[in-house]
Amino acid sequence: MGALDGRVAIITGAGRGIGREHALLFASEGAKVVVNDLGGAIDGSGDDRSPAEQVVDEIKAMGGEAIANADNVADWEGGKRLIDSAVDAFGDVHVLVNNAGILRDRVLVNMTEEEWDAVIHVHLKGHFVPTRHAAAYWREQSKAGKEVHASVINTSSTSGLLGNPGQTNYGAAKAGIGAFTVICAQELGRYGVRVNAIAPAARTRMTESTPGLSDVIKAPEGGAFDVWDPANISPLVGYLATERCPVTGKVFFVQGGTVRLFQPWTMTETIQRQDRWTVADLEAEMPKLGVIPEETAS
Repeated sequence: MGALDGRVAIITGAGRGIGREHALLFASEGAKVVVNDLGGAIDGSGDDRSPAEQVVDEIKAMGGEAIANADNVADWEGGKRLIDSAVDAFGDVHVLVNNAGILRDRVLVNMTEEEWDAVIHVHLKGHFVPTRHAAAYWREQSKAGKEVHASVINTSSTSGLLGNPGQTNYGAAKAGIGAFTVICAQELGRYGVRVNAIAPAARTRMTESTPGLSDVIKAPEGGAFDVWDPANISPLVGYLATERCPVTGKVFFVQGGTVRLFQPWTMTETIQRQDRWTVADLEAEMPKLGVIPEETAS
């Protein structure tokens, strides 16, 4: 018995890297998998169906069930076809893993409009579109009286949640995905849908091209545990996709054998008065919020 027996899962960007590992683990746990991948280069250019088809072949070789899908997840009609492909092939859909993404890294002063738009489009709209169509499907099931136990797992990043120079476009999209996750969980719980996100750290085409990471993420020698192996990420996604998992509205960091819960934006220290502030008074009181460096405040 697998943890995902009977579950139908759509995994976007599943032709390579982390998405591929998700697809293989899901299949090994008994899920029927729609392997979605446009097959583009790391910057989003081009399309090649072979990566998704190769993953499907791997799943079938292990005795699992899977189909390939090459729809563009950021295209409205493409996203609808993606959801429909799962229902047509396997009769239902229970899990959506939004994983597809691209990089166009550039410091802000050199970034072009196209580099900004492309990354926001693929990541942020590429999460919205499949989730929107899947949510409509699950809402209709719920309204028809069916008990729904659905799960959406989104992919955020520390680049958005903690920040990383050279990735204002990517970080903005990934921070948006974090907020998107929390709000979707609030809205879709009434239909039996849970929504969570991960911020993974692993060796992929994207991280290998990230400035400062290429040397850090190399596989260790001598059989030591490889904390950067993308396969380390998938068990958490598999758990969040299980039918009876109670977790929703959360964002998790995951790397190697480490899982950490992100604390969402929260208000901390306060300064307050029963009147409108003046600029001079704020200059005097702002150090109480802990936002002024000590050497400046003194």
